[in-house]
Amino acid sequence: MAAWTYFEGAWHEGNPKLMGPLTQAAWLCCTVFDGARAFEGQAPDLDLHCQRVIRSAHSLGMKPGRAADEIETIAREGIARFSETAELYIRPMFWAESGGVEPDPDSTQFALAVYESPMPKPTGFSASLSRFRRPSPEIAPTDAKAGCLYPNSARAQAEVRARGFDAAVMLDMHGNVAEFASSNLFIARGGEVHTPVLNGTFLAGITRGRVIELLRSAGVTVHERTIAYSEVMTADEVFSTGNYAKVVPVTRIEERALQPGPFYRQARELYWDYAHGETRGSQRAAG
Repeated sequence: MAAWTYFEGAWHEGNPKLMGPLTQAAWLCCTVFDGARAFEGQAPDLDLHCQRVIRSAHSLGMKPGRAADEIETIAREGIARFSETAELYIRPMFWAESGGVEPDPDSTQFALAVYESPMPKPTGFSASLSRFRRPSPEIAPTDAKAGCLYPNSARAQAEVRARGFDAAVMLDMHGNVAEFASSNLFIARGGEVHTPVLNGTFLAGITRGRVIELLRSAGVTVHERTIAYSEVMTADEVFSTGNYAKVVPVTRIEERALQPGPFYRQARELYWDYAHGETRGSQRAAG
C-alpha cells in the first residue's frame, strides 16, 4: 500500500521505524492516535480529528507540543501526495519516548501517517454480542483514543469472528449496549433513531456526532439513551457510524436477518452530502 509518514519535520515513504526497544510507548503503551478520512476529494471533519488527538495526548499525561491547525496543515500536505480520487486514512499519533510506568511528558513524540485504505462497500455486516465489555473510566483511559484500549476490542472481534460474524457488539460494565468493537451503534424503532448515550465507557465518535446532528436537522428524532441488547435484537434497523467506513448497515444480528432501512439510507445520504458540501467541522459535532 502507498504510504507517507511525517516525522521530525520531513516526509518518509512507506513504514519508517520510529520506536526502539527502550521507547516507553513500545513496552508500556503510552500512545494515542486519531483517524480521519480523505475520499472523493474530501476530508470531512479533519479539524475535529486533529483537535481530538491533542485531547487524547493530554489525557495520557503527554505534552503534545502541536496545535490542531498545525496538524491539519501537515495532514493536508500528506493528502496532496496522492491523487484526488485516492481513498486515504489519515492517522496523527503522539507517544512517550521515555519514562517508566508514568511517561515523561517532555519526551512526547509526534508522527502523522497518510496511506491508501479503500472505503468498505456499504453492503452491510453481521454482528453478535461479545462477552468482553468496554471498561469504565476508573479502569482505563476511555476519554482518549488510546492504543491500549484496542486489544480488548480485538478480543471481542476474534470471539465473534470465530462464530461466523463480522463485528462484535460490546456492552458497558453495567450490561448496557456501548458500541460495536470499533464503531458506534444506532438502532431504529417506532419511526425514531436511538443510540447509546455517552457514559464514559466509549469514545464520542466524530462521525457519530455528525450523523446525529444531520439527522436531527433533517427532522428525525434521535434519542441518546441507555439501550439494552434485547432492543438491538428487536430493532427495525441497526447501523453503525465510524471514521473507517462512515455509515454502514447491519444485515444480520445474531441469527436474525435485517435489510438496510430508510433511516440508514437517510443517514448515509446526509453524511455524503455533508462531506461534499464542506470539509470544516464544528465543535457541536464532536459529541
